[in-house]
Parts: sequence; C-alpha cells; structure tokens
Amino acid sequence: MPGKDDNSDKEKHLELFLKIGLEERTARNTVANNKVTGNLTSVIHEAGVTDGCSRTVGNLLYTVATKYPANALVHRPTLLQYIVSSKIKTTAQLEAALSFFGATASDDFKLNEFEEACGVGVEVSEEEIKQAVNDVFEENKNVILEQRYRTNVGEILGHIRKRHPWADSKVVKQFVDAKLYDLLGERTAADDEKTSKKKKDKPAKVEVKSVAVVAPEQPSEEEINPFLIFPQPEENFKVHTEVFFSDGSVLRCCNMKDLLEKHLKATGGKVLTRFPPEPNGYLHIGHAKAMFIDFGLAKDRGGGCYLRYDDTNPQAEKKEYIDHIQEIVQWMGWEPFKITYTSDYFRDLYDLAVELIRRGHAYVDHQTADEIKEYREKKMNSPWRDRPVPESLKLFDDMRRGLIEEGKATLRMKQDMQSDNYNMYDLIAYRIKAMDSLENITHSLCTLEFETRRASYYWLLHALGLYQPYVWEYSRLNVTNTVMSKRKLNRLVTEKWVDGWDDPRLMTLAGLRRRGATSTAINAFVRGIGITRSDNSTINLDRLEYHIREELNKTAPRAMVVLHPLKVVITNLEAGSVIDLDAKRWPEAPPDDASAFYKVHFSNTVYIDHSDFRMKDSKDYYGLAPGKSVLLRYAFPIKCTEVILADDKENVLEIRAEYDPSKKTKPKGVLHWVAESLPGVDPLRVEVRLFDKLFLSENPAELDDWLADLNPQSKEAIPSAYAVSLLQNAAVGDRFQFERLGSLYKPFIGI
Repeated sequence: MPGKDDNSDKEKHLELFLKIGLEERTARNTVANNKVTGNLTSVIHEAGVTDGCSRTVGNLLYTVATKYPANALVHRPTLLQYIVSSKIKTTAQLEAALSFFGATASDDFKLNEFEEACGVGVEVSEEEIKQAVNDVFEENKNVILEQRYRTNVGEILGHIRKRHPWADSKVVKQFVDAKLYDLLGERTAADDEKTSKKKKDKPAKVEVKSVAVVAPEQPSEEEINPFLIFPQPEENFKVHTEVFFSDGSVLRCCNMKDLLEKHLKATGGKVLTRFPPEPNGYLHIGHAKAMFIDFGLAKDRGGGCYLRYDDTNPQAEKKEYIDHIQEIVQWMGWEPFKITYTSDYFRDLYDLAVELIRRGHAYVDHQTADEIKEYREKKMNSPWRDRPVPESLKLFDDMRRGLIEEGKATLRMKQDMQSDNYNMYDLIAYRIKAMDSLENITHSLCTLEFETRRASYYWLLHALGLYQPYVWEYSRLNVTNTVMSKRKLNRLVTEKWVDGWDDPRLMTLAGLRRRGATSTAINAFVRGIGITRSDNSTINLDRLEYHIREELNKTAPRAMVVLHPLKVVITNLEAGSVIDLDAKRWPEAPPDDASAFYKVHFSNTVYIDHSDFRMKDSKDYYGLAPGKSVLLRYAFPIKCTEVILADDKENVLEIRAEYDPSKKTKPKGVLHWVAESLPGVDPLRVEVRLFDKLFLSENPAELDDWLADLNPQSKEAIPSAYAVSLLQNAAVGDRFQFERLGSLYKPFIGI
C-alpha cells in the first residue's frame, strides 16, 4: 500500500544518487522532491548505471532528469547511451541535444543530423583552446587593460564559445583565468573598489502639483484565462506517462500519428471533455469545480462537454438524482454537448474485454476477494493468471450468460503484480475504463487522487490500441466546517440530521441555492481558488461567503425585517397618520432612478428589534435607550421618552418616543424598523430561518465521531418576524438582503 516503507525508499534513492557521483547535498535535495526523484531514478535505470558511474556522467544524467523535454521521451534512451558512452560529455553538447529533441518531439530523426547538432566526435585540443583565448584577448586588449578585473568574463567566454562551441568549458575557463593573470598581474585594492556612478546634472526644480497614480498589478495570463495550461487536441502526440514494469521495461504511452489523425477527423479538431458524476446523491461544491474545468475548457475552446452518468451501481442510483444532476448543471450555467450513460456502452465494453483476453492481457480468476487482497499485499500472481486464452474466453462467456455463480469468477487485467504501483496489481476489469476513448474525449480531467491510476488507465488503452486522451489531475476542493463525501452526506440526509439534500447548511449546490447563493458567485469562487495541481488543502468557508455577498450586493435588493419586534409608539404623531417614504433597494441607488427605491409606511406605531434597546446606555452603544435618540433608517430621528415594563419590572413591553420631523437631531445610531400601515393591524408577519455552520470543527471528516461535532445552533427558526410589504409578493427564487442582517432567499421565509 502507498506510504509504507517511505523512509527506506528514500534511503535507497539517496544511495543510488550518491553512486552516480552527485554531491550529498544535491542528492538529499533531490530525494525531497518526488517528481525529480522519479525522473532521475528512471534515467539511471534507462542508462543502465544502477551500479554507479563517473561524476561527469552522473551530473549529465541529473541534467537530463530535470530538463529533458516531455514531448520527446521516446528518444531519451538514445541520448542516455550517447552520454554513458562519452560521445556526449560536455554541458554544451547536452544543451544542444536537449534543444534538438525539443524541436524533434516524437518524430523520427537522422542520427547524423543529431550528431552534427551536438558536436559528437568533435575534439577540441588544449592547443586550439589556448590559441582561441589568445586571439580573443588580443582583440579586446585595450578594454581589458582599462577595466582590469572588472572585465565581463562572461562576454570573453562567449566569444571563445562561438569559435569552439564543443570545447570543454572548464578548460576554457582555466585558460581565461591564467591569461587574465598574465596580462594584469595580482589583483590590487583598486580592483576591488566599487566604481562610483557619475551623477547626472539635475534639472531645475519646477513646482508642479501632481497626483500619484499607482498602476494596478496586472493579472497573469493564467488568471485571465485559466484554461491556457491545456494543450490543443492536435498536440496530443506527446508521451503521456511512463509505465515502469518490474522486469525493467518501460512503456511510453502516446498516440501514434495515424491514431491521432483518425481522432482529429472524427472530432473535427474540437475539444471534447466529459463531466461524469455518479447518480447516487446530490452534487456538492466540489462538483462545481469539476464542472467549471470540464465545461469551462470546452466552452473556452469552442468545443463540447458530455454529461455522462456513471450509472454502474444500480443499488445506489435513483431517478431523483439523475433529474437533479441535469437540472443543477443547467442552473450552474452549463449546457451539455450530449447526455450519455456508461450503461450505453456496456456492449462495447464487453467486446473490448473479450479483445483484451484475446490479446493475452486479461484472464478469468477464481480467487475470493480476501485471497485477491492477500496476493496483492504479497505481490504474488494468481494461480489462474497463465490459464490459456481460449479457456478464459469460454469462462467469460459463461459469466455473461449467468452460468457461473456470482462471486465465483472475475475478469482481471494482466498487468504487473510486482510493480511499485499498487494500481498495476492485475486490477479487476469490472469496468473497462475506455468510455473516454469511445466518446473521443480530448481532455480527461479528474482530481489528484486518481493520479496513481494514470499508469493503469494508459496501460489499458495502449493494450487495446485505443486513442489516448490527454489526462490532467487537479486538486480536490474541500471547504471548512462541512463534509463532502457522498456517503457522509447521504447519512446526514437519511438519518434526518438535516432537512434533505437541499438543506441550506449543506455544501450541496441545491443547499447553496436555497441559502441564496447564485451560480455566478459559486463559479467566481472556483475561478478564484484556481484549477492548478497544487494542493489547496481546505478552503475557509468565509471565502465562499465573500463571493456570495459580492454577487448579492449587485443583484439582491435590500429590505427591512425585524426578527424580534419591540413596539415603539410615536406620541407626537397622530394615530392613523401614515407618511410614505422612499427606501433604497440598493446602497448606491441613484436619486433620479425611481426603480431603485421602494415605498415604506411610517406611522405612529413602529417596531424595532429587541436587541436594539437597552435600559442602560453606554459610550460604545449606538442603539436606543431611555432619553437617547436614534435615526430610523430612511425616516426620522426618534427619542425614547418612556419605557413600559412587564409586571416583573424587567421585561420591556413597549417604548414611547417622539420623532423629529425636521430631522435637525443628528444621532449616531441608525436602526432598521417596520411600521403598522393601518391602525391596529400588525405588519407583514414572516417566518425567518437563520443558518450557521453545520459543524463546529473546521475539518469534521477527520474525526472518528464526526456526527458528535454537529453544531446544535446551526439552525434557528423565528416564527413571528415583521417585514416591510415589499416581501408580500415575493416569488420562489427571489433573493433579498435584510438590512443589518444579511442575505435571505425566499424559501427561508414563510409568509
């Protein structure tokens, strides 16, 4: 299993790297980098120097491991043989070889052209180097004598390199240093002094008043268009990955020219991606990232994205989930190129499985699940691995016809049970992963946990001679204070810890929609965190809520709602009098735009929130208190003149106040409010539900008893709030921002 004996593996790699002559510090730094370690290990094995080599050869191999062009991996063994045989022995030769193969890619090439480009067989004697150094110094003598040891040695080396590009750079440098010493002698103190720059004459000062302008930081191309990192379909001829077998052989997976041309002809050169959810639950915020990448890339390149239901587990699937997925994909702003089902391809997949057996790459196995597990752990082959092909074909046909009892036989791919990659341990072919090729998918995009399956994915397509899509893995999206696994979400729903899949406390897309989030805000959040392979770890929920607020500030009108009403009687306003006032739908509402305002009624009976009144005032308190004034938003200042208490002399029942119709009073506190529009008739009564984080911990999924971490205060229902009449005709799906409270969505409000 991965992670076992990790330290021992690092020690083995360190020992191997020291054998080829790397300095210990370089070797240890390499071991700390998994990617370079893998590349260098492959290079050493390909070069056949696992028992060691000279330091010169080892350093060149290290350069190959770190700089070799990925589009030409098929030619790397050739280069390594030239290095090991010392036909390429200098850095200059190697740099030329890397440039040559970078331009050649996976195409065929002529050895004589390669050797000429890299100076193979060209020997530059020390006498020739010495003569070139003397000539260059003679040509630049006056400048060297003037600048002495401040002379740009790099320029001198460049002149010599033009005459003898394949000369040993170390020998050249030795001759240059010796020549400098012969010409200039010992360094003096003056040679080490810093040259003082001549000051330019300053122009006369002119008194000009100016405003400092700070240029905004320009976003990178990837930030403007995150899909630039993906190659075009016609570039899909490069080596995708290398599969290393325990016998030392290496499979370099790439599309041959004729296979790529056939694919491009079928697709018209368009980008085709796929979004393949399992219909076993509702989609969550993690799926929003997958959709953004899959649908977004296709849209950016003028292609299409399949919505493919991965319907291979009938016991967990429901039509409800299938309908939800299609609806939520469209709500997120994406339009599928075509809707398909994995089950559509069962016949094709069966035929491919038969072909895999015929080619000797699969066999029917009779091991139990426990036996398969044991043999995998011990890296042992199944006893039935080498059974004859006709026998496996017959047994597989019997399996198809139901003649073999379920669980008594399985079809396994004949991969490599001794591989270092456990995903090559003769995987059970219950689902031949070939739908991408059957649908001519150009870019197969998935999360990083699938990276270790890359080898088996490409092994299968190569074994069947199928087109190989470009595969790219991205970091999984996790958000704090929630769980994301379908299994845990399903348990929360079925055990009624929440009120269904669209509970606003869940990070399901349906739940976020009920919470008031828009698809625009969710997509902006996904774009903001990026689609790179780097591990974003867990994103704080506040970041998502920021994007939701930003969007609602532009789209959701303001309204006033009082959650816990406290009656205020305006004693200097006649009973039955109603003053119509304008309230802003938007904070920056232009005064000449009537649609940016809505009407509110101000009467002698208004309601403020209980939390906005105290019996004792304080310096940092901006609410209402006896003898204190506050401003009612969009209305008038009021001053508390009397407090009506309950019989217990503690609970406040009612407040008496006077309003200032002239608005000369300028209080600091501003309160939201709702008024009676008719005497004795309560304002619009609504039920408001307030939601908080569902879990107390940032990462509840890591807890053994994760259900015990549920936040008991995650939901509060307020049955008798008062609202302005603007909400009277609110339709399902309408969003509002309640002043001083936040954003609410129509399903939250029971009217």
